[in-house]
Amino acid sequence: MKVKTILVSQPEPKVENSPYFELQQKHKIKIDFRPFIHIEGVSAKEIRLQKIDLNHFSAIILTSRNAVDHFFRVAEEMRFKVPEGLKYFCQSEAVAFYLQKYVVYRKRKIYVGPKDFADLSPLIKKYKDEKFLLPASDQLNAEAPIVLNNLKVDWTQATFYRTVMSDLSDLADVYYDVLAFFSPTGIKSLYKNFPDFKQNDTRIAVFGSTTQKEALDHGLRVDILAPAPGTPSMTMALEKYVAEANKTK
Repeated sequence: MKVKTILVSQPEPKVENSPYFELQQKHKIKIDFRPFIHIEGVSAKEIRLQKIDLNHFSAIILTSRNAVDHFFRVAEEMRFKVPEGLKYFCQSEAVAFYLQKYVVYRKRKIYVGPKDFADLSPLIKKYKDEKFLLPASDQLNAEAPIVLNNLKVDWTQATFYRTVMSDLSDLADVYYDVLAFFSPTGIKSLYKNFPDFKQNDTRIAVFGSTTQKEALDHGLRVDILAPAPGTPSMTMALEKYVAEANKTK
């Protein structure tokens, strides 16, 4: 069956040269964007109930731009003056670059990992006497605690923001040929909003093995999977599938 419409369960890209827009123009299809989940900040009062005192920490581990935003939001709510000597351990260059929104980069002690959380290990080990705070979501990747515990450093995890399922009730009578998901929570949001959802001819695209598992656990048929050999991104996987499905026979 040909693909004419795709719903991507993420916010619309802000860059004009997004591969999604190229895919849309190339194949003359309609691609809509709608986040199935969103982030909500945890109040300073709730964080105090977690027994978190920002004065106690000499280093911060930042795994995402959300972590950056919510750390500085909470610091402001608590009227905590972030010390210039605070050390920042960023999971990727993208996170470190985003940190410039809040601090003067050249005047701060910032350490950057190549990509994965485990890549931070040598940097954290080098400063093992610091007291580390990991501001994270309520759905922290399981890898982080394992890595930090293995390093035997003094670290504390705190929930600074939560992943919340969005209200999708306005989509009740809308049909798409392909639904693209990027997290297990996105799949859960689909079923929270539409408990009686039947896949029928809808193609399901998933990114990552945990998202794939969640889809399969809900009895969904996964038609498009990324990353995969030759298609490391969701847009490349969609491109390959649409090209095959829409070719003239």
